[in-house]
Amino acid sequence: MANLLIDKVLNNNVLIAEHPSYEEVVLIGKGIGFNRKQGDFIDIDAVEKLFVLKNEKEQENYIKLLPFIDNDYLEVIISAIDLIKQRTHSLNEHIHVALTDHLMFALTRASQGMEMRNPFLIETKALYRHEYEIATAVVEHIKEKTGIGLPVGEIGFIALHIHSSITNKNLSDVNQHSQLVSRLVEMVEEQFEFEMDKESIDYMRIVRHLHFAIDRVMKGEKVAEPEKIASLLKVEYPVCYNLAWKLIKVMQQTLKKKVFDAEAVYLTMHLQRLQNKFK
Repeated sequence: MANLLIDKVLNNNVLIAEHPSYEEVVLIGKGIGFNRKQGDFIDIDAVEKLFVLKNEKEQENYIKLLPFIDNDYLEVIISAIDLIKQRTHSLNEHIHVALTDHLMFALTRASQGMEMRNPFLIETKALYRHEYEIATAVVEHIKEKTGIGLPVGEIGFIALHIHSSITNKNLSDVNQHSQLVSRLVEMVEEQFEFEMDKESIDYMRIVRHLHFAIDRVMKGEKVAEPEKIASLLKVEYPVCYNLAWKLIKVMQQTLKKKVFDAEAVYLTMHLQRLQNKFK
């Protein structure tokens, strides 16, 4: 089948069509609805360059969003998501709903001179370098097309949306884990009575270590426990060892999952190296 039958033209950029494999789909692409009407055919090869929403719930949510979005903004958002698509291997189609919704409000806020603070900007930059770079390009693209400069905090929010879509993680989980890492870093700074330079390699190392530990806990991955090292660290570095266990208890309470003892060993070694730097 070379063509898709158009059921409905929702606006210049969004169509509902009949697909041979997925039945009814929502097609999203800049200008695809222009001069088209119900009963027309659209070339399936052209669809490769478009976004096809197959999931019924995502289709429904996207259609509900449309009346609230300025058509010029929608074109820019579609091209921004296309830019993300070009720079990543695969995207969960939920990004069309979640990021369209987010960017619509971000553009409205910015055009009215309002700014939303992003408390996880630095953690996000440290954890998701690739996503952060793409998000930076998205913000530049939006500025070029609309003249609206989104605040730097938006780069972090967009990066989290991209990460959520690439990894198929729920955005609320991604946010919860960012908040947890932020809280754990604060506990480390309080214990050692110093503030880390958020652009430093030491900060990035501890943030990444905590993030990967959270990932292992969520997946139930057990890491090998070097028992001899564990008893040695307990004696040699009691402050770091006790702090590691405090952090682990907070992880357990927040994630509601078991954290294996071996995590304390690796965390203690990390904390000890950090403490040495700031002595």
